[in-house]
Amino acid sequence: MKRAAPARKTVAATKAPATRRSVTARKTAPGKKAAPARKTAVARKAAPARKTAAARKTAPARKSTSRSGTAAKATGGGLRTGRSTSRSARSSQVISSPADRPERPGRSLVTSNHEVIMRWARERGAKPATIAGTERADRVSVLTFNIPGYRESSRIREITWDDWFHTFDLRGLNLIYQEQMRDGRQSNFFRTESPDREDG
Repeated sequence: MKRAAPARKTVAATKAPATRRSVTARKTAPGKKAAPARKTAVARKAAPARKTAAARKTAPARKSTSRSGTAAKATGGGLRTGRSTSRSARSSQVISSPADRPERPGRSLVTSNHEVIMRWARERGAKPATIAGTERADRVSVLTFNIPGYRESSRIREITWDDWFHTFDLRGLNLIYQEQMRDGRQSNFFRTESPDREDG
């Protein structure tokens, strides 16, 4: 009678190898002091919170240097734009104050500033004017200048600066003009333009 072979040990019956002891379970060497445990991120002392932008003390608002209200209306400014602003107005150098000077002789300029316009007219002996017969409901319509020896016409009727600028601002016009021709001589060229209609 054959001797039965000893039964193989099952995987479950085999002795599992000893697992490594966890770091916390390890015993410290005798005589050695255990290193103090590191503080976790939660336990660390939180840095003082920075002040938010809302909490910061806001600087006092600066006073605006730009003129507003009646003062701004009284003198006008630079280029007025609209749905029909002409190519010539957009390509012209904007003159916003009497301190602005043309980039070069012959340069096309554009402005709505009253002081600039009055200075330009004064240098040429020009007077504010309108074209007789173009009035609408007793109001000035077409604006022009009466310049001695330039575009003289019996239809030109001189008016006051107040009437001229009242219409100029009411219709939101620009003045396109020149200070000098390309050869440096004084230029009398000008025309008014409405940004909402190419013919001012």
